[in-house]
Amino acid sequence: MNAQQQKPIIGISIGDLNGIGAELVIKTLNDHRLLELCTPVIFASNKVINFYRKSVPDINFSYQSIKELNRVNFKQINIFNCWEEEVGITPGQLSDIGGKYAIKSLTQAVQALKEGKIHGLVTAPIHKKNTHSNEFNYTGHTPYLKHIFGAQDVAMLMVAGNFRVGLLSEHVPVSEAAKYVTRDNILSKLSIINNSLIKDFGIDKPKVAVLGLNPHAGDEGLIGREEEEIIKPAIKDARHFMLAMGPYSADGFFARKHYEKFDAVLAMYHDQGLIPFKSLAIGEGVNYTAGLPVVRTSPDHGTAFDIAGKNKADHTSFLTAIFECIDIINRRQGYVESHRNPVKKVTPAILANVEDEKIEEDTNNE
Repeated sequence: MNAQQQKPIIGISIGDLNGIGAELVIKTLNDHRLLELCTPVIFASNKVINFYRKSVPDINFSYQSIKELNRVNFKQINIFNCWEEEVGITPGQLSDIGGKYAIKSLTQAVQALKEGKIHGLVTAPIHKKNTHSNEFNYTGHTPYLKHIFGAQDVAMLMVAGNFRVGLLSEHVPVSEAAKYVTRDNILSKLSIINNSLIKDFGIDKPKVAVLGLNPHAGDEGLIGREEEEIIKPAIKDARHFMLAMGPYSADGFFARKHYEKFDAVLAMYHDQGLIPFKSLAIGEGVNYTAGLPVVRTSPDHGTAFDIAGKNKADHTSFLTAIFECIDIINRRQGYVESHRNPVKKVTPAILANVEDEKIEEDTNNE
């Protein structure tokens, strides 16, 4: 960030053209107080924004159109035109066009992020069905960003205030989820989450809970062996470099609000973590890709074709995603500045001897 402007430039990819992405962007950026905190750059086209602006008539949305990122106006909303041609927009319809231009927006925004022309990225939802192709052979934003930035591994971290849930495996069939429960995967995700909590969220000594894979965390091996043979040994190894505890039975852990005792939770598969998170976050959750050298956030929902173009989309999560992106950028900068002269660290021996949080499990409720 140069001396000319201290506010971060936040890039915004438009998502599926037929989804709620453009409506979310318009509603979110209508609050001009955001311009005091960041400079937004929307990667799309004037025509797309103007089309959806008509469906939100109560909003007076103004912007500056640019074709070069060095012409960004720091006092206005900017639209970087990724294409000039007319595009057929059919709100609520899954189409090849919607996916094609969603990827145009995303790839140009990511290129700008990679070149340092923007300081963070907030991505509107895409649909995997019409974006996956030979040219874009990825199941979503996360694997694409992992590839582009050459990250060995990343972690999908859902964030709502102090409530954070990371996933061991993401968009894989439930029948294959257990294959991802390995010592190396657990240690990798725990390391990424721990480092992110320190550098991105400003927590000096994070405490992370690890959930079990099986009901009641395996009941000491009676309901599956993964906890005894894989998860517990991995947690023991993780304690050489962090405060990791568990494995905990997922149902009781969330039902009794034990997550409030931890800085983050590592779930073993997608729905084990996402169902309680979305139920408890109440529309204010943010998806953050931990482990990247750059900052990317997104809302915690999809394209919502059923309400696209109807002025019904709730932009709370998208607004929160922008705030979180700004905050993480600032925290990272603060971490760098405060660690120019490193202080004494906690030794591995101390971490290895930390005892688990004692959490009572109710095994008679089923």
